[in-house]
Amino acid sequence: MASPVWKGTLSFGLVSLPVRLFSARERHGTRFHQFQRDTSDRIRYRRVNERTGKEVDSAEIVRGTKADASSGADEYVIVEPREMEEIAPGRSSSLEITAFVPADDVEALWYDSAYYVAPESKGSAKPYRLLCRALEHSGRLGLTTLVMRERQHLAVVGPQQGVLTLSTLWWADEVRDPEETLPAIPETDLGERDLDLAEQLIGAMAEEWRPEAYTDDYQERIDELIRAKSAGERVRYAEEGPPPETNVVELTEALRASLRGGEEESAASRSGKGGRGGARRGSADGGAGKGGTAKDRAGTGGRGGARPRGGGGAAPEPREAPLSELSKRELSRLASELDVPGRSKMDRAELEEAVERARSGGSARSAS
Repeated sequence: MASPVWKGTLSFGLVSLPVRLFSARERHGTRFHQFQRDTSDRIRYRRVNERTGKEVDSAEIVRGTKADASSGADEYVIVEPREMEEIAPGRSSSLEITAFVPADDVEALWYDSAYYVAPESKGSAKPYRLLCRALEHSGRLGLTTLVMRERQHLAVVGPQQGVLTLSTLWWADEVRDPEETLPAIPETDLGERDLDLAEQLIGAMAEEWRPEAYTDDYQERIDELIRAKSAGERVRYAEEGPPPETNVVELTEALRASLRGGEEESAASRSGKGGRGGARRGSADGGAGKGGTAKDRAGTGGRGGARPRGGGGAAPEPREAPLSELSKRELSRLASELDVPGRSKMDRAELEEAVERARSGGSARSAS
């Protein structure tokens, strides 16, 4: 089990319980050291006195800051560790929840580090579970502050994966104002057709959040490079340039081509006449078949593979296929053609049901 990074008391109202914080994340990856080129000599850093050039023991090192940061004078105020401890709010061991705020109001921009919260003893389990369940039902987060590692942090306590977590936040004056940080972004007129196409594309590409489905490609390349160099081999990767910028004139057609891109590859997969990796049939939820990954099946967003839409003619092949065999993108396309309301917010099952209902309604009107 990991070691706690903080111990103290969590309180809300008149309820209090001793808790411990554990780091919820750890950074993986290759750890590099520094060497002098053409040698196996490691490069080390030492704390030295800049005036004498002599190394200084860590016990003899204190910290200081300029008395007036705006002035150019080198006048410093020295602060001892015990002085920092004396002014720490709450003596660094209190987590008092002062308010409960809506979880949706705390945007991702504010989050910094994440920790798991654990009760210190069995006696603390009941109030711990009570708070976790109550926060789940209310959709709110407990707002608090704590002092850790010689800094005071604004933080929120909330439920995740069945346990309480604490996430430290940035202070308001630490979050940059986009108007002061970014260059001016020109205002543009967004056509309803383009907005509808963009929403369709988002709906067609919508998936459940499965973080385990994503991998660190850059780290994998680093590992491959190290293995190759250890074996006296060489690894090369082709340069990958950025995609060309879409200008205003091409925007509508680029959106339409993106929606068509997956349709053509799926049709080719069913007929066995094309598509990457040969003929493949997608699963019911729009995932990849046995012959390729989800990325293979999704195509490249219409670049290089999309054909301009023809005027009239027979219905596209996906319309003739059983709905259970179509991907979500294909179902979204059919829903668009059938003018199904609210299609951009539907999941796959809802799309299938809505398309079937729209088809049945159209057939009934035709027969009458």
